[in-house]
Amino acid sequence: MLTDLKGQIERLTYYNEETGYTIAQVKVTGQSDLVTIVGNLISPLPGEVVHMQGNWISHPRFGDQFKVVQYRTAVPATVYGIRKYLGSGLIKGIGPVMAKRIVNRFGEDTLTVIEKDIERLGEVGGIGKKRMEMIRKAWADQKEIREVMVFLQSHGVGSGYAVKIFRQYGNSSIPVVTQNPYQLATDIFGIGFRTADRIAEKLGFEKKSPVRVKAGIIYVLHRLSDEGHVYFPYEPLIAECRKILDVDRADVEEGMTVIESEKRIVMEDIRNSPEEDPESHKAVFLEKFHFCENGISRRLKRLIHGEKTIRRIQEDKALDWVQQQLSITLAPMQMEAIRKAIRNKVMVITGGPGTGKTTIINAVLKIFSRLPVKILLAAPTGRAAKRMSETTGHKSKTIHRLLEFSMGKGGFQKDEDHPLACDLLVVDEASMIDTVLMHHLLKAVPLHATLILVGDVNQLPSVGAGNVLNDIIASETVAVVTLNEIFRQARKSRIIVNAHQINNGMVPYFDPASSHDDFYFIEQEDPEKVLDIILRLVANRIPERFGFHSVDDIQVLTPMHRGIVGAGNLNRELQKTLNREERGVVRGNRNLLVNDKVMQIRNNYEKEVFNGDIGRIRSVSLERQEVVICFDGRNLVYDFNDLDEIVPAYAISVHKSQGSEYPVVVIPVLVQHYMLLQRNLIYTAVTRGKKLVVMVGTRKALAMGIKNDKTRKRFTRLKYRLAR
Repeated sequence: MLTDLKGQIERLTYYNEETGYTIAQVKVTGQSDLVTIVGNLISPLPGEVVHMQGNWISHPRFGDQFKVVQYRTAVPATVYGIRKYLGSGLIKGIGPVMAKRIVNRFGEDTLTVIEKDIERLGEVGGIGKKRMEMIRKAWADQKEIREVMVFLQSHGVGSGYAVKIFRQYGNSSIPVVTQNPYQLATDIFGIGFRTADRIAEKLGFEKKSPVRVKAGIIYVLHRLSDEGHVYFPYEPLIAECRKILDVDRADVEEGMTVIESEKRIVMEDIRNSPEEDPESHKAVFLEKFHFCENGISRRLKRLIHGEKTIRRIQEDKALDWVQQQLSITLAPMQMEAIRKAIRNKVMVITGGPGTGKTTIINAVLKIFSRLPVKILLAAPTGRAAKRMSETTGHKSKTIHRLLEFSMGKGGFQKDEDHPLACDLLVVDEASMIDTVLMHHLLKAVPLHATLILVGDVNQLPSVGAGNVLNDIIASETVAVVTLNEIFRQARKSRIIVNAHQINNGMVPYFDPASSHDDFYFIEQEDPEKVLDIILRLVANRIPERFGFHSVDDIQVLTPMHRGIVGAGNLNRELQKTLNREERGVVRGNRNLLVNDKVMQIRNNYEKEVFNGDIGRIRSVSLERQEVVICFDGRNLVYDFNDLDEIVPAYAISVHKSQGSEYPVVVIPVLVQHYMLLQRNLIYTAVTRGKKLVVMVGTRKALAMGIKNDKTRKRFTRLKYRLAR
């Protein structure tokens, strides 16, 4: 037998956008104490009146609670309730202060005025025509969104997605979802195939439905591309699709035939080729990756064999001159690299830290600057481009800015028809460039230009699909210089020496007796104690002993997202330790506060901020439902509904740290991470630290990771395409 309870929501203790799970404090008529309710509610708001049915339960820690089984809401009737309701962030343009002013003017008639006679809001100080229009639109949208929320909630989708779905499809939201729920997985960030599949099941779509099978195949290929694969062998792909979809082989093969005819995938025969896979004779590509990989091969070959317009340079004279100009003596491999840069149209310079890559770049730039040539510099990330500018004295841009990406104009503005104005292009951190970005970059490089790619192939490969720099080197079609020697100045850095030790498969050297070292290992195997050590290191020990700033200078890098020392838990604990601010916004299970260190987790071309960029929250406005985040000196405004692009960044994964350097890195290394521990991951983490590296964990885990140099194979065909 269910019990009835009616009350007004006073405050939300917890709300999960994805599931709707809510813990709230409710004011029940006739009771002096607030009642705790728990259950799945659709976007509950303070001030809202809730008619509930459910059961009383006793929680061992929190006492009596009312578990909601079913409910309906009503708008508040009291002045107090209306003020709380409007001030909760429900309506863009009305915050707590403005809500109080409006309710003071209209009292219990406030909601009727907004609904039927909104022009009267002009009677309230601070509300002009612009704000009134904002409130009108937000009120209308809110009503529509609530309908979408109710519909989605009844089909197993968290209300957090409703706003995004409404923004994408507007009043067509419910028809679109009803006709083809799988479209959500394609159109809306954060909604994957599994979520769409749950909706489809509730709407009556059968397992063998052609719409479902086609969407499932595309989903599997996208997931595999997220793991770095440009293509996937046919037989393993069939097996993976059957596992995900739980259908017969014939259903999957029929689906593949259809989407191939729709030109959404490409199947390529790989028999009798060097890349033949023993499990399969066909390679299956998403059309985009097939097009881009072929484009890289075709364009790079044309570039290599294109006519060079830079006049011939006398190598010996140039080398003597540049050494005098820079007051240095170049090592033999550095001289060889400069000679190859002078001779060749395309070349690769690769090597670890301290091997002289920057010296070579500076020498090449010095030599080419003496000629009437146009030089451009670029890197994949803003941080890498900034560092390149600092070390060379030449302006460097991100590849996206170099290629003039524009949302309004529909993509990159620089291409083969509108090439870059350059005779020499130097690209740093080239190991980070994935298949799609390299395709767009090479399209824009004029065929007469010289291209120099600089990178460290021992780092983790690109986050996106492909293994481009490795494949270019392995194809043996371009000039390559591999730098192995650590220069004397760099040998003073234990970080650099140990990075090379790791790369050579040897455990780093630690000197516990040294008081002036830059590389430390703190032995501890208990994850709880490792967490405690990291918190104390970041908050107190490193700042007090070395003078670094806890947030700006120290970056925690972890192999995992989950677990006690995974990025999720580390961020929660570091936030509590380092940020005492209370102003903020809760999005799902993330509490984003003013002054928080945060990271962008998807490319946002409109804002020109990209996956992995780190910023600081400057302000949060409940009234405007906006957060201002500063990235590299640029203040960017985020609507609350776009905050799923933002996560806390006191701790980040090693993959997300690529292309960055930090004064200090702290790295947990535990045997619990063994599935992810591999040599190039540890090497990448260590080489992110400029002045200090501290590892916390066990020597056993470190040794396991360094021993594991079997990096996961990425299926690509670029090496083969270039070599043939």
